[in-house]
Amino acid sequence: MAPPRLAEREPVLAPEEIVAALTPPPRFGAVSFDTYVPNPDEPSQAAAVAAGRAFAARIGAPAKRSLVRRIFGGGGQSGGKPGLYLDGGFGVGKTHLLASLWHAAPGPKAYGTFVELTHLVGALGFGETVRRLSGHRLLAIDEFELDDPGDTMLVTRLLAQLTDAGVRVAATSNTLPDKLGEGRFAADDFLREIQALSARFDVVRVDGPDYRHRGLPDAPDPVADAALAARAAALPGSTLDDFGDLCAHLGRLHPSKYGRLVEGVAAVHLRGVRPLDGQDVALRVVAFADRLYDRAVPVVVSGAPLSELFTEEMLRGGYRKKYLRAVSRLVALSRDAVTA
Repeated sequence: MAPPRLAEREPVLAPEEIVAALTPPPRFGAVSFDTYVPNPDEPSQAAAVAAGRAFAARIGAPAKRSLVRRIFGGGGQSGGKPGLYLDGGFGVGKTHLLASLWHAAPGPKAYGTFVELTHLVGALGFGETVRRLSGHRLLAIDEFELDDPGDTMLVTRLLAQLTDAGVRVAATSNTLPDKLGEGRFAADDFLREIQALSARFDVVRVDGPDYRHRGLPDAPDPVADAALAARAAALPGSTLDDFGDLCAHLGRLHPSKYGRLVEGVAAVHLRGVRPLDGQDVALRVVAFADRLYDRAVPVVVSGAPLSELFTEEMLRGGYRKKYLRAVSRLVALSRDAVTA
């Protein structure tokens, strides 16, 4: 019997499931600051651990409302800015640090990607999302990016209301908060909103080389189509898809469903991988790669190497860091497939 195809799956995610799923993904389900090993050559990493611990400790401390807020209302807290923003390149462990902070902080708390947060607002409505999250002590947001003006206005308003209600916010990104949206839309037209958002965060820089490939062998080469099918058939729980079919299927699903799409999959096999031909398709593949990585799902391909997914033109554009992160994660997963 042929292996199942991801392109035949139609994941359903009800609003209540989105809320319940706001926890770190399986790869980061048990991490801590103690399991993060800073690169001795990069002091910023040890400093980021210290900043994360301090931020988590402040969340656990009793809230102190200022005189202004006691008079005029609002639940803002004293003791530093309400947000911590971990900025740095891909592969330096920012998601590990964010999940560690989430685990160290007292509840109630929520953890999700930026895409999951915006989808939550779409599913529940803005007011209901604010109501549900405003009672939390912490909202952790991974892969924070502003890709369009609508996101800018939505997230600025949402985080303003949540932090005014006393919610602490921690986020990771490859882009400094005052540079969000740069190279992607007319960010200058939304400078006031971006600056207002940036002002709510203390920024901690995390530098270093990509740990996913430090001292490790190169990614395995793509395999022949026949070998790909044989490997998929030999490993229970695997899927086998034509790359073009999968890309088309991703376009029919909201990115917040990509995690559910690969839930329970032992390994993903992709036939006929080729360079992507559109920014919209490329960004969907980035989101899909992130969900595969979150769930430690190995990847085996035929066709072009995973390192050639994104064209030189794409890598010169505003989404360069996203594409490089996706390549880093997919290459690591293809290496994992050798031992699967």
